Amino acid sequence: MDQVNVTANATSNATGVNDEEWTDSVVFKIRTAVLLLIVIMAVLGNMLVIVSVMRHRKLRVITNYFVVSLAFADILVAMVVMPFNFSVQFYNEWIFGTVICDLWNSSDVYFTSTSILHLCCISVDRYYAIVKPLKYPIKMTKKMAFVMLAATWLSPITISYAPIFMGWYTTSEYIRTRAQNQCEFKVNKPYAVISSSISFWIPCTIMIFTYLAIFKEANRQEKALHARAGNAMLMHRHSREVGDKNGALHINATTPTKDRNILKMKREHKAARTLGIIMGAFILCWLPFFLFYLSTSLCDTCEYPEVLTVIMFWTGYFNSALNPIIYAYFNRDFRNAFKNTLACAFCSFCRRNSLDSDALERLDRRGSAQLRVPIPSRRQSDLASL
Repeated sequence: MDQVNVTANATSNATGVNDEEWTDSVVFKIRTAVLLLIVIMAVLGNMLVIVSVMRHRKLRVITNYFVVSLAFADILVAMVVMPFNFSVQFYNEWIFGTVICDLWNSSDVYFTSTSILHLCCISVDRYYAIVKPLKYPIKMTKKMAFVMLAATWLSPITISYAPIFMGWYTTSEYIRTRAQNQCEFKVNKPYAVISSSISFWIPCTIMIFTYLAIFKEANRQEKALHARAGNAMLMHRHSREVGDKNGALHINATTPTKDRNILKMKREHKAARTLGIIMGAFILCWLPFFLFYLSTSLCDTCEYPEVLTVIMFWTGYFNSALNPIIYAYFNRDFRNAFKNTLACAFCSFCRRNSLDSDALERLDRRGSAQLRVPIPSRRQSDLASL
C-alpha cells in the first residue's frame, strides 16, 4: 500500500514538473515573439517614415527634419540597444563581457536622451509656428534646424558614454564585485538624479508647458476663425439682399489669399495635434521607467522582482515602434505617403518612383487650379482659341 502511495506521489510530482516546464516554455516563446515583433516594427516602421519623407516633396518641411532624425534615433535603438536586452532575456545571462556591457548601457542612455530632446525641439518648432507665426520663418530656418539637431545628437554624450566608460556613474563596490556574465545598470545617487533630470524631467517639463501654450493659442485661433466665418456669412447674406433690391451683382468677399492662410493654419494645427500625441505617447511609455529608475536608485533597501525591470525597459522600447503608427493614424499626409511607399515596395512594377511622385503632385496641383477657373472665362478662352 505504501509503495502504491509513493508511486502515485512520484507520478503526480512528475506531472506537476512537466506542466510547469510546459508553461515556462509557452511563456518563453510568447515573450520571445513579442520582443522580436517590437524590434521588427521599430526598424521597418521608422525606415518607412524616412523613405516616405525623402520620396514626397510635400513632407519636406522643417518640422519633418526633426521627425526624420527622431526616426533614425529609434532605428538605432532597435538595432543597437534592443538586441542586447533581447539576448539577456533569451540566455538569462550576459554573454558579451564588461566592455560591451558599458557600450550597451551608454547607448541606452544616449538614444533615450536623444529621442526626448528631438521631441523638445519639435515642441519649440510648433510653438513658433502657431503661437508666433510671424517670427517662425525668421527663427526656424534650415540653418537653425541643423544647429538644433547637432545639439540634440551631441549633448547626450555628457551623460552617457563619458561618465559610464569613466566609471563615474556607479559605486566602487559594484566595480569591485562585477562579474563577466552580469550586466546591471547599477548607478549612484548623484548620477541617477542628474541623468534622469537631463534625459527626462527637464525636457518633459519644457514640452508640457510649450504644448499648453500651443493648444491655448490654437483654441483661440479656431474660435476667432469661426467668428470670422459667421460674420462673413452674415455680410454675404446682407450683400445678396441689397444686391437683389438694387439689381446689382454681389461678390464673394473671400479671396484666395485668405483661403490659403486658413488652410495653412488648419494644417499647422493638425501637425501640432499629431506631434502632441507623439509627445504624450513618449511620456506614457517612459514615465513609469524613470519613476522606477529614480526610486530604486535612491532607495537602498527597496526590493523588486526582476520581471518588473524587464517590463519597464521594454515599455520604453515600445515607444520606438509606436511613432510610425501614430503618424499613419493621425496625419493624412503621412498616411498617403506610407500607402504610396508601400505600394512601390511590394509591387513588382512601380509606376511611381520618387521623381514621378513629385511630378504627379505638381500635375494634381495644376489640374485643381484649372478646375477652379470660372466657367465663363474658360469658355471665352476656348472661343479665343477658335
